[in-house]
Amino acid sequence: MGIDLTTHYLGLTLKNPIVASASPLASTIAGIRQLAASGAGAIVLPSLFEEQIRQELAASEQLIGVGADSHFEAGSYFPPSVAASDVPRRYLDLVAEASKAVEVPVIASLNGTTVSGWVDYAAQIEAAGAAAIELNVYRIATSASATSALVESDCLGLVMAVRASVRIPIAVKLHPYYSAFGALARQLDAAGADGIVLFNRLYAQDIDLVRLGWVKDVALSHPSETRLGLLWLSHLFGRLSHASLAAGTGVETSDDVIKYLLAGADVVMTTSSLLRNGPGHISALLSGVENWIKLRDFKEVTEIRGLMRDRTPESDTERRERGGYIRSLTTYRGPYVTG
Repeated sequence: MGIDLTTHYLGLTLKNPIVASASPLASTIAGIRQLAASGAGAIVLPSLFEEQIRQELAASEQLIGVGADSHFEAGSYFPPSVAASDVPRRYLDLVAEASKAVEVPVIASLNGTTVSGWVDYAAQIEAAGAAAIELNVYRIATSASATSALVESDCLGLVMAVRASVRIPIAVKLHPYYSAFGALARQLDAAGADGIVLFNRLYAQDIDLVRLGWVKDVALSHPSETRLGLLWLSHLFGRLSHASLAAGTGVETSDDVIKYLLAGADVVMTTSSLLRNGPGHISALLSGVENWIKLRDFKEVTEIRGLMRDRTPESDTERRERGGYIRSLTTYRGPYVTG
């Protein structure tokens, strides 16, 4: 008898907990079919960026304005559709076609900058047939006037606005650099978020010492980045009213998937490992997870979820973490450390 890998995420039933997160691999129907055939429990489409839409709209308006005053009928040279951005139409077509092309849930990803943008496009994405929407909140509050309270309030506001405009599940993907992440997660849960994705990676710039210029490129994640996610998953597990938990940084092998599940993740998302190894790597991850569960005489993947959660009373968790921090520093031994 095989291992039951069925899990639940955002109220959706998935055949297994491995989700292909947003990447260029899911930008075409052929790629989406390949991810599904490789065993993905669900697929997150690449993000629809509000800036891309606004940029194309600005370009269209500039084109329409050329020669518009040369004749009173000049405006009729351009059909109304020219003025509309083609970016959301292509994205909505991808959502609709992907939802029909594969049997696994297709989750759209929306990366907006204004509440109106989030709400308008979320409603259109729902109408196109997405199983759920992932709100990819990527904001670097560099202004000294942007307080933590303001930034978190903005985040909550957009979630509540989107929640009021659509019926399908919504997940919120966040970076970890909030002053009190646990409190924010609980507020998002109360505001109607059906899931929280840990974490969005910040693509910080580096300095090119030869050209003396800033370089901003995409650096694929590494397994060493899983520890922060493990920490927060173990603390959040069982402490939210209904929101699912998704892990999404540093997954490379089945060991990384298992650790995230043990810490409390409902699903484990991966992009970097698939970009490095190809969509077929999903089957290797699944095989490793299944073998690990079988060797320990479990029957279902849900049996291992949260086994390594933090069982400390919430009032004592900060003291426990500080104790671990002190022990780590005071007990370190290396080749150049004596005594």
